[in-house]
Amino acid sequence: MRRILLYILLLGVSLNVCGQQKDKGIIRSDTVNTGRNLKLIGIPVIFSTPETGFGFGGGGQLFLTGESNTFLARQSNILFTGIYTANNQIIIQALPQVYFGKGDYYLDGTYEFRIYPNKFWGIGNDTPEDNEEDYDMTSHKMRVDFLKRLPPSLNFGFRFNFENHEVTEVEEGGILDSGEVFGSDRAVIVGLGAIFNFDTRDQVEDPHGGYYVTFNAQFSSEKFGATHGFNRFETDLRAYRPIREKGLLAERLDVQNNFGDVPFQSKAQFGGGNIARGYFAGRFIDDQMYVLTAEYRWRFHPRWSLAAFGLMGEVSDLTSDFFQDPKFSTGGGIRFKILKQQNTLVRLDVGIGEDGNNGFYFGVNQAF
Repeated sequence: MRRILLYILLLGVSLNVCGQQKDKGIIRSDTVNTGRNLKLIGIPVIFSTPETGFGFGGGGQLFLTGESNTFLARQSNILFTGIYTANNQIIIQALPQVYFGKGDYYLDGTYEFRIYPNKFWGIGNDTPEDNEEDYDMTSHKMRVDFLKRLPPSLNFGFRFNFENHEVTEVEEGGILDSGEVFGSDRAVIVGLGAIFNFDTRDQVEDPHGGYYVTFNAQFSSEKFGATHGFNRFETDLRAYRPIREKGLLAERLDVQNNFGDVPFQSKAQFGGGNIARGYFAGRFIDDQMYVLTAEYRWRFHPRWSLAAFGLMGEVSDLTSDFFQDPKFSTGGGIRFKILKQQNTLVRLDVGIGEDGNNGFYFGVNQAF
């Protein structure tokens, strides 16, 4: 209970900082007008997840408000953060989402640097809790998607993905120390691929309606400098259905399929604040995964809303083994829209899984 109160207190403190009143036409602490077509929002980062413990830092979101960088109600933006956690983890991120030519072209990317002590239980859907071991890893990750819009709602393009993972320390005598797991000392992933999506959402950060369907195929090859050759296919299906005036039912099916010599860093990971709340990210990993989530969102105020969710899913070596032993989780939380004019929000969720798995999540924007 003390931890819950602490998170609520921190949420209130951060929202008080982010929600200063306007004075003579200027928002003092949450917005800096850097030019006619640019707007910068400062975001204090205070959060907690099972993987990181308590974390803090700072960041911002730069909006490109020019007509050529806007598509429907969506504005181009770059979200960037720097974070330090109670588990001695360092995370630096930049997440650009930029429209060109009034939405005819779209750049979606991620850059991430991590010094990240983490946990590993082995590979499979039924790894026992007492398998848990610690390891340290330093990672550079970069993903760039460039898409062409095919009116009205189709997008097609290409993906480039680069990851460099250096495992710097493992437990002596543990699973990773055995050397039998791909990537247990180092993994370099260099991948090219294709991506196709159908997107009718009214906005990305907090959709109020529409559908999102994406398929992507990625091929990591030693010919490009990768240490492991494998193929990955991902399917992400989402629906946002308004219910009366203030309600919304959000549904998601996420499927990942990997084939080849897949390092453990690239295997499908069940858990985490975006895929399967209530489970540690990577608590169960394997080549194949599906997760089905339903979330009801109720907006009781223009800037405040509540959510309740349930999910099921599992990992396996083969897709034919799906639905043998699904994992379940339920939970809920609260969201707050930082600015009336922008769609960025902060959320606080709790997820309760099976066999004592649970977690609190305090972060930016909806889980999906």
